[in-house]
Amino acid sequence: MGMELLINITHGETRVALLESGQVIEFYVERRRDTSFVGNIYKGKVVKILPGMQSAFVDIGLEKAAFLYVADIQTDADEYAPMFEEKDSSTDLFPRRSRAETPIDEVLQDGQELLVQVSKDPIGSKGARATSYITLPGRYLVLMPNVEHVGISRRIMSEDERARLSAIVDRIKPEGYGLIIRTASEGSPEEDLKKDLEFLVLLWENLQRKKDRVPARGLLYSDLDLVIRSIRDLMSQEVERLVIDSREEYARVIEFVKTYFPKLLNRIELYEEAEPIFDAFGIELDISRALGRRVWLKSGGYIVVDQTEAMTVIDVNTGKFVGKEGLEDTILKTNLEAVKEIAYQIRLRNLGGIIIIDFIDMDNIENREKLFNAFSEAMKKDRAKNTILHVSELGLIQMTRKRVRESLGRTLCTTCPYCEGKGFIKSPDTLSYEILRTIKKMARHGSTKIIITAHPLVAELLSDEEMLGIEDVEKQYGAKVIIRPDAKMHQENYEVSSL
Repeated sequence: MGMELLINITHGETRVALLESGQVIEFYVERRRDTSFVGNIYKGKVVKILPGMQSAFVDIGLEKAAFLYVADIQTDADEYAPMFEEKDSSTDLFPRRSRAETPIDEVLQDGQELLVQVSKDPIGSKGARATSYITLPGRYLVLMPNVEHVGISRRIMSEDERARLSAIVDRIKPEGYGLIIRTASEGSPEEDLKKDLEFLVLLWENLQRKKDRVPARGLLYSDLDLVIRSIRDLMSQEVERLVIDSREEYARVIEFVKTYFPKLLNRIELYEEAEPIFDAFGIELDISRALGRRVWLKSGGYIVVDQTEAMTVIDVNTGKFVGKEGLEDTILKTNLEAVKEIAYQIRLRNLGGIIIIDFIDMDNIENREKLFNAFSEAMKKDRAKNTILHVSELGLIQMTRKRVRESLGRTLCTTCPYCEGKGFIKSPDTLSYEILRTIKKMARHGSTKIIITAHPLVAELLSDEEMLGIEDVEKQYGAKVIIRPDAKMHQENYEVSSL
């Protein structure tokens, strides 16, 4: 079974799942009130420059100002020529002196207007990340205005195909533009690439004209919605069909494909069965599994995924797997099985930033090398840019993965209102002893009647197992202690009052 792209449309929400051999490998969700800003182009206005952080805040009309780092600022080469040494244009037009080393207040001024594109959505308490290096993605190519650079997708493996595509781009690339050859270009004729490029150049020229008419903090260009974006970015040659469950959206998709990608028409299907599309394909189960903290392996081992604000930590355990040979062999088998599941979970959950994987420690250096090679191979299918370091002496693999949007867990879930995201709360025993110390202090200061209002679990413990502590306070200080349970109270909250 090949790859399939499934799209589920409900009121206010669109969900897209990319399947490989019937298993979800990538999942995207977009809600009407939480639409992604990535790819949008704005005419922004600099509102604050932070020389100490080599960055600036740019107002683009969103709730929070966008963050612009100095290395993400493109400037006019003539205007800033004295600050840079030129590089050989055949390799790279960027200056030898890194943009990061250039003082930001030499590049930007408060109140300055500039064109920026959102490269990362607002995440948590942070505003959007912006760049002034504009990129316009098409089906086969990505256009980079004012950057003389040509790149090619690392997922195109054939050297002959890479050479063919590079030769085509050399012929069709207009001066003053850079291009990235996308994976979808593999096997495509020159005519298709040329049409894609002509459309992107026309789009950029229209944007240039529009920017003079639009005031600062204005939206110049909005990227495609999730449905159309999925066709553009995910419908590779490996995807055998796209199935969508909305007749209205199906008609829109057909119209779009007819206009831009007519060769894909025979791969678009409308799902009209009574059973919900994600249930019929078993996707809901995969999504639920991706939200769990513990994921079991077939052997009986398991992995634990903990996501913090700074990084994600993944722990591998043998669990119920005891093996049939030596300890080292059992550990290696568990680690290698975990490799495939971890690579899968990283893609499915869209984990980004720093990721630390704590494999079970192995003494054999050859086994560590096997583990690293297996993990590197498993991550080659990932479309997101990643960097993987070798296994450390502690059995850890450290990696980074480009983060553009929130992880699946943070998209579909919210912070627990009970534990406030800690993942744990104080036990009834801990709270009971806190209360005992409080009433003892109040009685020592002269309180003669003390009323404790607490969650029923805590109140019951005080009235039963800890009653001796209450009685000691009453005898020692001559105070009367009354315990009142309140089912509406948070377990960690209590009130101690004095009459």
